[in-house]
Amino acid sequence: MSAVFGLLGLACRAGQATLGAEVALAEIKSGKAALALIDEGASEGTKKKLLDACAFRDVPAFFLPEGEISRACGRDGRMAASVKKGSLSKRMEELLKQAKEAPDPAEN
Repeated sequence: MSAVFGLLGLACRAGQATLGAEVALAEIKSGKAALALIDEGASEGTKKKLLDACAFRDVPAFFLPEGEISRACGRDGRMAASVKKGSLSKRMEELLKQAKEAPDPAEN
């Protein structure tokens, strides 16, 4: 997962990521977002709004461990992010899908 956080930090610095639930929601609705990232610590209402918008517009959404979006981008209190279409978002999506499919070492 560290590669994903590195890419998220790079996307933030490159202006390819938007931070905050409302801004991410606007990017998803406008069709500019290639993927959405949601903090596991976000409120149920925030999660539902983002997931519904992603499902309606066929944008993949991924949950990240609590606080990781804020740490990756260096801004406190961010519960969601969206990444614009491009090579960074494609690579992040690949890595997130691989991480999702990999068995959890804690379960062994």
